[in-house]
Amino acid sequence: MNKAKLTELLSIHHPIIMAPMFLVSNTKMVIEGMRSGIAGCIPALNYRTIDELKAAIKELKAAKVEGGSYGFNLIVNKSNIKYKEQLRVLCEEGVDFIITSLGSPEETIREAHKAGIKVFCDVTDLHFAKKVESFGADALIAVNNQAGGHRGNLDPATLIKQLNENTSLPIISAGGVGTKADINQMLTYGAVGVSVGSPFIASIESNVSNEYKQACVDYSAKDIVMTERISGTPCTVINTPYVQKVGTKQPWIERLLNKNKSLKKWVKMFRFYIGMKATEKAATEVTYKTVWVAGPSIEHTKAILPIQSIVQQLIKN
Repeated sequence: MNKAKLTELLSIHHPIIMAPMFLVSNTKMVIEGMRSGIAGCIPALNYRTIDELKAAIKELKAAKVEGGSYGFNLIVNKSNIKYKEQLRVLCEEGVDFIITSLGSPEETIREAHKAGIKVFCDVTDLHFAKKVESFGADALIAVNNQAGGHRGNLDPATLIKQLNENTSLPIISAGGVGTKADINQMLTYGAVGVSVGSPFIASIESNVSNEYKQACVDYSAKDIVMTERISGTPCTVINTPYVQKVGTKQPWIERLLNKNKSLKKWVKMFRFYIGMKATEKAATEVTYKTVWVAGPSIEHTKAILPIQSIVQQLIKN
């Protein structure tokens, strides 16, 4: 089956989406990405208010250039109490695409399509991929076991092959890309494009602390570990001395409470809130509690560079 390439889906020059990263992504990064001929995406939750989200959309719309594209990531489950308002604003203001995560995208797809907006859905397995295909998704973001943050369980080749053989949707591979050779490998597996996150953390335009950026330069793939202490769900972080000190497993009391069906939901919400606050503080301030989210593709991060230079490395090296 001949599936539309990412460059065709988003009218961009290079088959790359700058992945949405909590606390990291911002309009400056996406604008520079668009000027470099790629797409950029920002988590809607990076904006505390709906007015701030609306202002960001207007800024990106005004800065859009030929060959670039912009979108927003929506958490579509009940943990995101702003979801309904965020979706309404994205549809009213107009964006090029939406990426959905952590829940059913059925409503998002329906409402976004009314506004002429494409919807790409994060998936980690075939079961969920077939479900979002039935809802009318425009493409799948195949989150593999090399992704940063909340990653999948399957290696890129296996996941892309499964999705290609059993769905009719274009596959955008997420995870394990830090060089042009990595991009070419994902395209060889059958992806139509890639979603790249961690290599853009150490960019001049990102708002995180210089310590976080420098950590992405100083540490490498072997320093990435999985922790349950951020959201309760395994998440990849840099193995700093602080992470080593506190460990990567849930505290015993949380494990015990998670076995109680009536309390499990509230324990997860509490862990998510505490973990996100700790991550936010570590990302933006100098603190000994260094919990820095990143994926193994920081292996190829050798310096803090402008977005346009990072894109050039991805398309030329």
